[in-house]
Amino acid sequence: MSNLPSRCFALVPCAGVGERAGAGGPKQYRELAGRSVVSHALAALAAVPRIEGTLVVVAASDTVIEQHLHGLDPVWVSRTGGATRAQTVANGLAALSERGARDEDWVLVHDAARCLVRPQEIERLIVVCEQDEVGGLLALPLSDTLKSELDGRVSETVERSGKWLAQTPQMFRLGMLREALRKAGDRVTDEASAIEATGAAPRLVPGSMENFKLTWPSDFALAERLLKTR
Repeated sequence: MSNLPSRCFALVPCAGVGERAGAGGPKQYRELAGRSVVSHALAALAAVPRIEGTLVVVAASDTVIEQHLHGLDPVWVSRTGGATRAQTVANGLAALSERGARDEDWVLVHDAARCLVRPQEIERLIVVCEQDEVGGLLALPLSDTLKSELDGRVSETVERSGKWLAQTPQMFRLGMLREALRKAGDRVTDEASAIEATGAAPRLVPGSMENFKLTWPSDFALAERLLKTR
């Protein structure tokens, strides 16, 4: 391991098609409050001084990402998006390594569709996790009653104590995350799941209710109202 201090990089998987969002195209490029969804997310990451650079991983056929960078710097683009999120993130880690990122450097993986994250939330994640042996993620304690469903009806009420909603960024060492994703394969839906599969326990860092992932059509109207109040 290098004796140099660990640095922080951000990685934004941005190769999805956003089918559930009903946006008539990739949801990350839909405009909200004068900027695209992904541009808002990238601007929040760029406002965090500890992050030395952000890599956006898009599909090989993507021809528009540069139109959504708005002069943000340093932001890099890699057209190595995979068929799954796990593949896209793994390809992004390889691209960061090619740019000089080391295995002991931290990588903050952030959803392109979480456009309401605030820089101070990202900074809090870094402060809490930079001395942690595993790393961690922004998350929100579950407050609503949780139901399990079967054929459109409630099958049971699920105990909610101790349960959290995972958010992003999720912050782990590049080398550790790369190996975890290699072992976990494509079945994981977030980076913390891959780390958990190795037997490690990521730290939960309280996030914000506003840092939700734009998924359904109604999410976009809510996100635009929130952005316009900032």
